[in-house]
Amino acid sequence: MDKNTKKLSIYKSFANSKKYSIKWSNYFQVYEKILSNYRNKRIKFVEIGVANGGSLFMWKKYFGKKAKIIGIDLNPNAKKLEKNGFKIYIGNQSDKKFWDHFYKMEGKVDLILDDGGHKNLQQISTVHYSLPHIIDGGKIVVEDTSLSYVKKEFNNPSKYSFINFAKNIIDIIHRRSPLLNKNLNFYSKKIFSVEFFESIVVFSIDSKKCFLNKEVSNNAKNEWAIDYRHSEYFRELKNKLDKKYSYLNKRSFFRRIIRKLFYRNFMFNIIDNFKIKKIFKEIGK
Repeated sequence: MDKNTKKLSIYKSFANSKKYSIKWSNYFQVYEKILSNYRNKRIKFVEIGVANGGSLFMWKKYFGKKAKIIGIDLNPNAKKLEKNGFKIYIGNQSDKKFWDHFYKMEGKVDLILDDGGHKNLQQISTVHYSLPHIIDGGKIVVEDTSLSYVKKEFNNPSKYSFINFAKNIIDIIHRRSPLLNKNLNFYSKKIFSVEFFESIVVFSIDSKKCFLNKEVSNNAKNEWAIDYRHSEYFRELKNKLDKKYSYLNKRSFFRRIIRKLFYRNFMFNIIDNFKIKKIFKEIGK
């Protein structure tokens, strides 16, 4: 454990908890980054997977007296923690009926932290069934996402791993770009952003910010901005071909070939992709 982590208030709350708890050392800096703005506010915080209850005491200390701390677990013994002021629900996070009952009882919540069973279906179900019930400005935090790469017990890597589910949401929120010409679905209307940390994925929920994007410009005059995305060498090459083989340009067949090779960036893309492939190989080592 590094010295800076030990100085964090969230780590101090963890270290001084009344009950036993286990966390990974890098989680505390992530917690501080994504959750510090919710301290000392009237929020509903839900943790899935409470075990002995050590983390519930940590969150109670960290968020302050105004926060309502709710735990979810499969183990009926977790109910004993209610004598300490927590609200505990016993149920299966993969079960839609459980979530329907939970939100019927609790209404909307601000924060959900999934430290439950860590299987793909469990983590995906938490996000899918909870998304409609997160208050704007809230978050869904899923821990131990490194298990999307672990075969034993978790049958990963898989097409249906939680990480692939989260990557798919990246595509979905890009539907808000008019360049894609895609219809917005519930996910693209609710999830404002996705953050990836080592072993943690955070979904920030804010429907007010999830509007269809559009291009805007200011009132100043465009004086010199032109498209320089392709090198000048290829620009000159294209111009030379236009001049040298201008008689071919008059023939529709050759004109189509030249346009496909140069005007539509075909050659540029081949060269770009060759360089990109080299970079992909380097980062995959």
